[in-house]
Amino acid sequence: MAKQDYYDILGIDRTSSASDIKKAYRKMALKYHPDKNPDDKEAEEKFKKAAEAYEVLSGTDKRARYDQFGHAAFDGAGGFGGGGMNMDDIFSQFGDIFGGAFGGGFSGFGGTRQRVVKGSNLRIKVNLTLEEVAHGVEKKVKVKRKVKAPGTTYRTCSTCNGSGQMTRITNTILGRMQTATTCSSCGGAGQTIDKKPAGADAHGMIYKEETVSIKIPPGVVDGMQLKVTGKGNEAPGNGINGDLLVVISEKQHQTLQREGDNLHYDLYVSLPDAILGASKEIDTVSGKVRIKVEPGVQSGKILRLRGKGIPSINGYGKGDLLVHVNVWTPRTLNKDQKAFFESMRNDDHFQPKPARGEKSFFEKVKDMFS
Repeated sequence: MAKQDYYDILGIDRTSSASDIKKAYRKMALKYHPDKNPDDKEAEEKFKKAAEAYEVLSGTDKRARYDQFGHAAFDGAGGFGGGGMNMDDIFSQFGDIFGGAFGGGFSGFGGTRQRVVKGSNLRIKVNLTLEEVAHGVEKKVKVKRKVKAPGTTYRTCSTCNGSGQMTRITNTILGRMQTATTCSSCGGAGQTIDKKPAGADAHGMIYKEETVSIKIPPGVVDGMQLKVTGKGNEAPGNGINGDLLVVISEKQHQTLQREGDNLHYDLYVSLPDAILGASKEIDTVSGKVRIKVEPGVQSGKILRLRGKGIPSINGYGKGDLLVHVNVWTPRTLNKDQKAFFESMRNDDHFQPKPARGEKSFFEKVKDMFS
């Protein structure tokens, strides 16, 4: 089932400003907030969808990738863009968007909701060959991440009684106003360290190396960032794990140049091959193939191999492989060769006679990029 467009979810268009996006999300979040709609699964699902849409569209980089690639920009990476949001994610990251409408601590309809602490994210770079970009690949990488040390225990924070918030009620001319701030004793986690083994830090955490499997879809581009949910640093107590952010780095191919979903290959042919025609072997991302060079081919001719490029990240087919024919002119000739070409200098067959309507070099370049 196709995912709903993020702009449609928030009821905005693609030209909406950051302020418009925030207002639209806040309106939906307040309408479908679980405290306002207890035990309403439909409202909870709409609340999650709105948060997922806001998480992508509120970030300049993510919004740009979504506008260019759609949902496929985040497929295979888990996380928000992959539809992996949960209520803890939403309240830990976007709690301030409610502006105190629920008592400052997500309360008022269903009691105070404890602030959830999230572990920090980790970032790694993954180098891919052009062949891996074209076909997709599963990479296994070693990640050094913080985890709870075995034997570490936590207890409920005595300052906030486990809520993670300190509530204060003041009287104003508008009536009694309730505000909430993060508990200074536990940092909002609702728990403090009870016991920890030797070698653990102040929060009961240690570093551990772990092998993480990352599924990378075909068609990713250099600089694209994927997210593996929950594979960042763990959080103390009952917090949720951070995420592993995977930055794609594309290695340069020896003979193929990438331009979006299309690939370019420079094919050099000799004068005899250009005149008589030839069969030539060229590189593709799926191995070598043979192509036919017609007799009398002109330098600058572009041969298009359809579907031999890179798959679209959006799933809209594949690009093409454009083979650029370059006729190689020798710089030195022996006596006999030079005599032959001298004899052909004024021969009618060797005089330039471009066919009527034949495109110039600049017209061919223009067609390539149009």
